[in-house]
Amino acid sequence: MEYLVTMTTRVPGGTPAHDVENVRAREAAHTRDLAAQGRVLRLWRPPQEPGEWRSIGLFAADDAGGLERTLASMPLRVWRTDEVTALGPHPDDPGRAVCRSPRAARNSWSRSSWTCRTERMPRPLRR
Repeated sequence: MEYLVTMTTRVPGGTPAHDVENVRAREAAHTRDLAAQGRVLRLWRPPQEPGEWRSIGLFAADDAGGLERTLASMPLRVWRTDEVTALGPHPDDPGRAVCRSPRAARNSWSRSSWTCRTERMPRPLRR
């Protein structure tokens, strides 16, 4: 199952800068590990107010408990609150897997009688 998570971090006033840098570095390394495991799929940084740290992430987990274990394992969680939205499939999702019967697949090759592929949205252009 996939989850959209808005993560808002508020570092308590008076926290030494080296402590903040240490936690952020551990968070970055741990997030790379979670991504390699397929648990963090995407991260975005929305517009932010001064002094605010906010990220939006797309996570994968078997269930809400698995997601909570993933989020709790992240070092910034000590200063962070999370808003979680469970996501379900949408019939018009452009990233869904598409399978076609042999009749519909006439113009494409296939080793079997069915042709399946994953349709993906185009990647955004880099500026």
